[in-house]
Parts: sequence; C-alpha cells; structure tokens
Amino acid sequence: MSSTLPPRLTLEELSQLSKSLQSSAPLPDVELHGLDMGWYIVRLHYSDSVGLLVDAQGETKRFSGTQWVSRALAPLGFTHGVLTWADATDEMVGNETPPVTAQQRMAYGVRVAFETRH
Repeated sequence: MSSTLPPRLTLEELSQLSKSLQSSAPLPDVELHGLDMGWYIVRLHYSDSVGLLVDAQGETKRFSGTQWVSRALAPLGFTHGVLTWADATDEMVGNETPPVTAQQRMAYGVRVAFETRH
C-alpha cells in the first residue's frame, strides 16, 4: 500500500485495505470524533494522511454510539480507537488560537477498545 490514505473511503474499501495491510503493515489509527447530539464520525490516520469514513453515496458516515463503530470496525481487525471532540476554538470566529492538529487530537484523545458484547 502507498503511505497515504484516500481522503474518503467506504467500509468496503476499508475492508479491502485492512486485508492487504494485516500481513505487512499496521492498520491505520482510528479516530472516533464526537459531534454534538451524540453523533460520531470516523477518521483514519495513516502516516501523514487522514481519510474520512463515508457511506456508499460519499456522505460522511455517522454513528449514534461508539458501540456501532466497534461493530463495524472490529471484524476488520481494528482493536481500538481514540475518542476526540471538536475544540471550542475551532468554531470561534476571530479567535487567534490555532486549531488543534490531527496529531494533537490523536495524542490527547481517550482510547476506547472495540469489544462489543451482546
């Protein structure tokens, strides 16, 4: 695989990617980004690239809980992710504080295991 991810990828594309990587390289890091109203989106980090998980129509795939992310990604070989949230300064017009980088989000997020019990 190349050292970058596509900017947008579906679960099917991620499945194919994870199969090709499992024997030769580590899987991408998973970011579960918490949005308002209890929604989560998934970003995948690999080398210096970030790919957004999308549905078949190319729209951002949203999950209503971390357990749904776990149920989608654990069968693909992913064992954990990092839970992050939007920084308040990201949305403040005129604020001179620089936005949080992807590396900072991943470094200071909360690790969550992908283990779903029924």
